[in-house]
Amino acid sequence: MEYLQGTVESVVYYSPETGYTVCKFSCEDSLVFTIVGTFPPLSPGETLKIKGKWVINPKFGKQFSVENYVPLLPSSVKGIEKFLSSGLIKGIGPVLAKRIVNRFGAQTIEILSNNISKIRQVDGVGEVKFKEIKKSWSMNEDIRELIIFLQEHNITTGLATKIYRQYGKQSYHILKTNPYQACHDIWGVGFKTADQIALNLGMSPTSPERIKAYILYALEKDNEQGHVFSFQNDLIKTCQKEIDAGEEKILEALKELKSQKLVKMERVGADDGIFLPFYYTAQEDVVKDIFNLAHFPFIRPEFDVEKEISATEKDLQIRFSPVQRLAIKESVYKKILVITGGPGTGKTTIIKAVLDLFNKEGRFVLLAAPTGRAAKRLSEATRSNARTLHRTLEFTPKLGTFRRNENNPLQGDALIIDEFSMVDLPLMYHLLKSVPREMHLILVGDKDQLPSVGPGNLLCDLIGSETVEVVRLDEIFRQEKKSLIVHNAHRVNRGEKLVYPEKGDTESDFYFINQEDDQKAFQTIISLCSTRIPQKLDLNPLSPEIQVISPMYRGIVGVENLNTELQKRLNPDQDGLKLGSREIRNYDKVMQIKNNYDKDVFNGDIGAVVDVDKRAFRIVVNYDGRDVLYQREELNEIVLAYAVSVHKSQGSEYSAVVMPLMTQHFIMLQRNLFYTALTRARRLSCIVGSFKALYIAIKNDKPIRRNSLVKDKLKALAAGKSPNGTIKPD
Repeated sequence: MEYLQGTVESVVYYSPETGYTVCKFSCEDSLVFTIVGTFPPLSPGETLKIKGKWVINPKFGKQFSVENYVPLLPSSVKGIEKFLSSGLIKGIGPVLAKRIVNRFGAQTIEILSNNISKIRQVDGVGEVKFKEIKKSWSMNEDIRELIIFLQEHNITTGLATKIYRQYGKQSYHILKTNPYQACHDIWGVGFKTADQIALNLGMSPTSPERIKAYILYALEKDNEQGHVFSFQNDLIKTCQKEIDAGEEKILEALKELKSQKLVKMERVGADDGIFLPFYYTAQEDVVKDIFNLAHFPFIRPEFDVEKEISATEKDLQIRFSPVQRLAIKESVYKKILVITGGPGTGKTTIIKAVLDLFNKEGRFVLLAAPTGRAAKRLSEATRSNARTLHRTLEFTPKLGTFRRNENNPLQGDALIIDEFSMVDLPLMYHLLKSVPREMHLILVGDKDQLPSVGPGNLLCDLIGSETVEVVRLDEIFRQEKKSLIVHNAHRVNRGEKLVYPEKGDTESDFYFINQEDDQKAFQTIISLCSTRIPQKLDLNPLSPEIQVISPMYRGIVGVENLNTELQKRLNPDQDGLKLGSREIRNYDKVMQIKNNYDKDVFNGDIGAVVDVDKRAFRIVVNYDGRDVLYQREELNEIVLAYAVSVHKSQGSEYSAVVMPLMTQHFIMLQRNLFYTALTRARRLSCIVGSFKALYIAIKNDKPIRRNSLVKDKLKALAAGKSPNGTIKPD
């Protein structure tokens, strides 16, 4: 091992996911060489003391592999100016850096560290600029100290930066008292990472704190899989397998978590259900609020409903079917109504009719959907203002709360929510708190689509409870009957074979391209997206209206590889930012993969890159006409979106959808997953794969059970029983 000290000259490569970095580095003798290792984001001009060894890379030659490092502050005037010019200290650019160094010379670092108020003497440093510089300099010093502390315990510098961004000056205290807090608070930090910190800091592997932390982590992971609670017996088995804990100690840890009110328990059949407290409360309140709303006294409308529906038919120049008329009537007569149906059954027509009916009577209707794309589509279809549920409930990012609640309810006569299958239990909990008893709640969705990404399966639970009015739309209307997309979607739901266009039919909106070999399937997908679909539909190949939806992430026709290969072919000539194994380029189609309320961008939103700033290591993404800036530390929130998973496509529609369906996707070949992908397409759906995989997907209708008691508790209330205590699920 050798120790070297020098300056970062330039950053060649950086991965935000792992922190792996390649950069040019110079020592005092001015020799410039390459160093590689795991770092937080580095900037040219930073001075480092590095520990490592020289290695020979077969492709790039001699490099210095860094095992550990200590960030230092530069001492020479030239080094100080370069460091301040790097952009690392917010508020200081090259021009101001030169002025500061000209004013204070070699004493600049001393001034910034111990008497920073003196920089007000420099031209261009007003009060706002001073506060920005002071805050950034303090943060830089704190991170440097935290990195040194964590490196003593073999913790990566990339993780040190994440920890500091979350906890700031409380980082030391939290890591020394409860390092497991990090896996609950920091996105991207799992139990194993927090456990590494804890064990390196001396915590015993059999510590009760470790077992409790793992139980809470396991509960959160089950929530991420859609479960509202976990069964105790399953939790015990998981803990025994993953952290080698004994059953007695696990039960003791559960008892202590319960006494600390960190978990809730309820008997479920022959086992105990273990809840994180919020989900227990959310489930109880959702059940109570739905039941109360459904049984709220009805006030008969002052107008002739049948007559007004006939007038609406004339206004919209359509003829409603008996089931559609029923749905429109029940929207007036019922406080809560569920309308469910597949594509082409007239769900949007009913929304427009209900909106027209309420508006003519001087009543105000709110329109909402779970995602931005779904809300935009609803606005276009109804020519009325529709917003996301978060905007409707006036979510406040800084507080993490909704302004609309029981004390500040929504204003209006009715709330219509489209794509309701995507609404999870936590969002429903906040929604119902904001809905006054006088308001009609109309929930529209397709029960056969995938359930919400978050915990719960509300649409199916409400329908299955038989405690709220449900109108099922099962007739395909004349204008949709010629669509093979619509026709085949309904055949998929019935478990029937698909109908294919006649040979030579170039006008069909559905095609199945038989390719048994995954390499040939891959080449077909590339051809479809590069030339065949753009030519057929007169679309730019980079258009967000062309979307590949794959059941799997891995493999040659998985999301990850397709994104890499489609980028090479559709957007090859741009020089972008290298982020680990991927690169983000100008004009790329990208997707947000976590909710960011500050930016008003949500998980699954797709946009186009409109600016890449390599020097500042940041990009700008345009979402439906709105530009959003991503700084260096935020780039792991976006991924390429030439191909997306089926779950990420929920709530969206595209002109053309291409879907690979191969037998190696076996674990994901499920009817509702295939149905969801098929129904994302408006004008063209192309399935590329094998007949065997298609057969498996259509026939596999085995439901994936989610641990939830919403349906059972609603049934118990309807039967006049207490919803608490032992409830045996169906």
